[in-house]
Amino acid sequence: MQLPPFNYSARLDDTAPDFAPRMFVLARHGDVAGLKSHLEQGLSANLLDRKGDSLVMVAAYHGHAAAVEVLLAHHADPNARNSNGQTPIAGASFKGHLAVVQELLKYGADVEGASPQGQTALMIAAMFNRADIVTLLLEHGADVRARSDNGSTAIEAARALGAPDAVAILAEQLAKTRG
Repeated sequence: MQLPPFNYSARLDDTAPDFAPRMFVLARHGDVAGLKSHLEQGLSANLLDRKGDSLVMVAAYHGHAAAVEVLLAHHADPNARNSNGQTPIAGASFKGHLAVVQELLKYGADVEGASPQGQTALMIAAMFNRADIVTLLLEHGADVRARSDNGSTAIEAARALGAPDAVAILAEQLAKTRG
């Protein structure tokens, strides 16, 4: 998607209100070239929409690892929470976007960053049987014994939602950590 260049040094005028939404369209569609062009002209990689979603959150949720990488390379915050307290790593874990989770971790995303209900990315990945993401998060130090606000661990959440692959991985990890 090719958008006309934006003059970052110009005063904002009556065309500016549509600028930010256009940047979120680029993130939603994973338009790496468009994002990179605007970032190189001075666009803040930490731009937020009216719901408090960052460009990284939008690109992560929609599974665009290359767009996430470009934003993070331009100093986007990998842990920026939206207005609901959700993180990009939790969104990507929920949607099952392994490559996005890898990029977020590479750029310092907090593997333990919990949602407002205390659910970690590991718990979310486990609930939806995202075995590859569960494994990756464990490899990056996710706490298999962490509890959400309702007291559930990742393995308990996975069992409750019928996620057998995640249960097996988590059970193996728990066995290793019992010592």
